[in-house]
Amino acid sequence: MQRVILAGAGHAHAQVLQAWSQEPLAGVDLVVVSPHALAPYSGMVPGWLAGTYGFEEIVIDFPALCSQAGARWVPAAIDRLDPDKQCVHLDTGESLRYDWLSLNTGSTLTPPEGEFSANVLSMRPLSQLRTDYDRVLDHWLTEDSDRPFQVTAVGGGAAGFESLLAVLRRLRMLRFDRCVQGALLTRGLELLPGYPANAQRAALRALKDADVTVQLGTSWCDATGRGSDLVLWATGAQAHTWQRDPNRRGSLATSAGGFVLIDTGLRSVSHPYIFAAGDCAQWHTPLPKAGVYAVRMGAVLTHNLRAALTGATLQPYTPQSTYLSLLSTADGRAIASRGRLSLSGRWAWRWKDRIDRRFVSRFASDSTRPIHLQGEIP
Repeated sequence: MQRVILAGAGHAHAQVLQAWSQEPLAGVDLVVVSPHALAPYSGMVPGWLAGTYGFEEIVIDFPALCSQAGARWVPAAIDRLDPDKQCVHLDTGESLRYDWLSLNTGSTLTPPEGEFSANVLSMRPLSQLRTDYDRVLDHWLTEDSDRPFQVTAVGGGAAGFESLLAVLRRLRMLRFDRCVQGALLTRGLELLPGYPANAQRAALRALKDADVTVQLGTSWCDATGRGSDLVLWATGAQAHTWQRDPNRRGSLATSAGGFVLIDTGLRSVSHPYIFAAGDCAQWHTPLPKAGVYAVRMGAVLTHNLRAALTGATLQPYTPQSTYLSLLSTADGRAIASRGRLSLSGRWAWRWKDRIDRRFVSRFASDSTRPIHLQGEIP
């Protein structure tokens, strides 16, 4: 009996489990490890922040997927890894040995430390965002004040842009009696770097229409924190703490930032029994930390895990040179771009909504949840 551990409830692992449920492989003990049962689909998070979707509409139910696939569900997070002994140590104190390990744990952010008058809301990890955002909204609805409320997004990429517009819309819809001001700070000299010029111009128009002040070439500082009531922390993605700590990741090869170095087969360059996909990994040519890559990696990861178990040939992953990007502007519109082309309008939002709903619905199930594991797996 070979044991495969899928660590992380990411988009790629959702596809692995779905495929496994349709064609299980005999003689394999499949175990899924993640601290949260419901995994938000990143493409729909801005819509949820804006109040367009309920949280239950944007999540993938991993215990239900496990039930379908005949996999075992372990509610825990990785504390440290011993790749030489092929053992994962969890934050619950459990230790799981494996024959094959697949990492799809996403990325995180480290918000600034210190005492600020502002409430800092980190956009990663997504699994924690719901609890933190609910707390913000509860305070917003009950705070007895009529002074202007300042929301500042730190980060000029897609996450900072979309989350700021979404949160502004939600706050303004919940309380018409209070002024909400917006600002976006980025160290870069342009908004949405890497996007076509038309998309950048459309984004600036959307921010202007939402009464947002944009400050390019501006870094976060304590003074900014004191001048804001809510800070949306949406800077560049970071590897999880255990990946960044040599004492906790062991001899696993990583980039300087802690991302797992993988080859064209999505396999660790240092440990052939470990695969990694999505934001937690770094391909030999670094890719943007975007969900579209994790989704595309899913099919290759599914094939290669099965190939590794059966001795078949691995399939190489070839990242797309261009991809469709649909950015919500939280006003019933979206900005669509691919390569150098970009257009925007209500039709783009309807297109995005249809694509996102279709993706999440692929994993919907009425299956009963499996019983959570207790104790150590030998």
